[in-house]
Amino acid sequence: MQFAASKTSASTVDIAVRSGRSGAEGTGVILTPDGYVLTNNHVVSGGGQIAVTLPDGTVKSAQVVGTSPSYDLAVIKLDGASGLTPAELGKSSSLTVGQQVVAIGSPLGLEGTVTSGIVSAMNRTVEAKGDNGQPVIYNGIQTDASINSGNSGGPLVNLDGQVIGINSAILSSGQNSGNIGLGFAIPIDTASRVANELINGGVATKPQLGVTGTDSGTGAASVSSVVPGSAAEQAGIKAGETVTKVNGRNVSSFADLVAQISANAPGAKVTLTVTDGQGNNPRDVEVTLGSQQDKAPQTTGQTDSGYEQQDPYGSPYGSVPGGR
Repeated sequence: MQFAASKTSASTVDIAVRSGRSGAEGTGVILTPDGYVLTNNHVVSGGGQIAVTLPDGTVKSAQVVGTSPSYDLAVIKLDGASGLTPAELGKSSSLTVGQQVVAIGSPLGLEGTVTSGIVSAMNRTVEAKGDNGQPVIYNGIQTDASINSGNSGGPLVNLDGQVIGINSAILSSGQNSGNIGLGFAIPIDTASRVANELINGGVATKPQLGVTGTDSGTGAASVSSVVPGSAAEQAGIKAGETVTKVNGRNVSSFADLVAQISANAPGAKVTLTVTDGQGNNPRDVEVTLGSQQDKAPQTTGQTDSGYEQQDPYGSPYGSVPGGR
C-alpha cells in the first residue's frame, strides 16, 4: 500500500472553488503533464474561482474545460502548468471483489490523506444528487476505504498505484453524514472515456437506449414509452414490455437499467432480455446504443429511490475550510 500511496500522491491535487462567501473543496487526478485534471462535476459546477494545490504545495488557478453531468465528471485545465506527473490509469474491468484498494484525497481539507480498504462490490447502482438536484445514476465500484467530504474527484487505486476509480459518493445513515464504510467510485474505464472526450472537444457523450419507464412489480424495469427513432425502437422494444437483463446480468429496477446502459460507450452493442408485461415470453434483443451529448444527468423520473439519502458526501458541495 505504501508504494501505491506514494506513486499516486504525486498525481493527486487539492481543488478549492470559491464563489462569494460559498465554496467547494475536492480532489483531482492529473491526466497530462500540462495540467489537464479529472475531478467530479459537483466539485466545480457551482462556478467561481478555482485554485489547485499541487503535490509540491504550488497553487495554480484553473478553468473548467468541460463537464459530464450524467457521470458526475469534469475536466479542468491548470493555468501555466508543465512537467506534472500524470496518473497511471488501470482497468476497472479487471477488478475483483475483495481486492485491496487505496483512496487518496483531501477530506475536510486535509490534503494528501491516504486511506485503505477493499473492493466491496462491483456494478453497484449508485443514485446520488447532482448539482441541479436531479439524480446522477451510474454503475459504480463500492469500497469500504474511508472517504469523506473533500475526497470528491480523487483517485481510488490498486496496489500497483493505478487509478481504477474516481471517488464520488458515500451512503450515510440517518443524521450521520460521515463515512460508514459505504463509498462509491466511478469506474475508470468510463471516466477515462469521458475525460478524453472532454479534453478533445469540450463535450462528452453518453449512450442512449431511448425508453422511459418505472420499476416493475417483478423487480425489473418496465418500459412506459419508447422514443421514436431510438435504439430501442429500432430493436423492436415496445411500451409495456419489461427489461429483465442486460448482457445476461439481472436488472433490479429502472434505475439499475439506466446504470447498466450508462456503463457502455455510445455505439456499443448490448443484449437485452425482454418479456411481456406479465414477465412471460422472454426473448433476447440486440441493441446498438445511440449517442447523445451529455448536458444533463440521466434520470429515472422517480422520486422514491433506495439511494435517496445518497448525496455526494452528504453535501454535494461541502465547504471550504477557512484556513488551508
